[in-house]
Amino acid sequence: MDGSVSIILNSKIQVALDQYREEEEEEEGGMSFLDHLEQLRWHLLRSVAAVLVFTVAAFLAKSIVFGKVILGPSRVDFVTYQTLCKVSNWLNVPALCIDVLPFTIQSRQMTGQFSMHLTSSMVVGLVVAFPYLFWEIWRFISPGLHLQEKNAARGAVFFVSLLFFAGASFGYFILAPLSINFLSNYQLDPSILNEFDIGSYVTTLIMLVLASAIMFQLPVVIYFLSMSGLVSAAMLRSYRRHAIVVILIIAAVITPPDIISQVLIAMPILVLYEVGITIAKRLEKKRAKKEAAENRDN
Repeated sequence: MDGSVSIILNSKIQVALDQYREEEEEEEGGMSFLDHLEQLRWHLLRSVAAVLVFTVAAFLAKSIVFGKVILGPSRVDFVTYQTLCKVSNWLNVPALCIDVLPFTIQSRQMTGQFSMHLTSSMVVGLVVAFPYLFWEIWRFISPGLHLQEKNAARGAVFFVSLLFFAGASFGYFILAPLSINFLSNYQLDPSILNEFDIGSYVTTLIMLVLASAIMFQLPVVIYFLSMSGLVSAAMLRSYRRHAIVVILIIAAVITPPDIISQVLIAMPILVLYEVGITIAKRLEKKRAKKEAAENRDN
């Protein structure tokens, strides 16, 4: 009799546990691998659609996007050059004023202008749609995070987008104009004229802008690495010298071969690295306070 009672109780407990697991899976979504793929497909489709919409808008606004934005740093009336000339007059340092860009842009291929029109439109569409792209990615990833991780990553879309546009603006208004000025004035011999192909100019501009935008994500990367416990503030401080060397190497790779451009891209990245150390230190303090509170409760 006792054995039958225990069997009945065990069966009821097992049924209750199975029901609890089913309810928990339903609350978490209970999606299969194919369901996740379907969800990912829709996120990607919406992201591609957003990029296409902005790409078409940029393609139609050729006179603004290409005439003023893309070709802006190639003209002396660009806002960066005008600002440098004003600073030059204020400081009485004529060397700072950039009033001549001794180069011309040519298209040496039959499809050169059309292909660069398409390329520049797609890049503009990608840059403008970036916050929505990251938001779609975050919507796909966030359901798989724990509540604590979601709270810790609150505002990720805003800060990632902010750093992306800050980096792109730095690359477009600071790094690109000074690099173009250096390359246009660099001559092996006065008899050699600088006549740049449109493809080379657009590729260089895009590389500088996007590289800066990506490099400015360093604090976000450090934040998530610190959250996962892979890095610490002490570790980042101990490897500061190594980080400086790596940053200088990366700056040398993504910028033209002049020391000014390399220093310009390296300086803000070094500042962001120090910001990352501060972020990691604050996370460690919060983690220590939480563990101390839990120990007191126990």
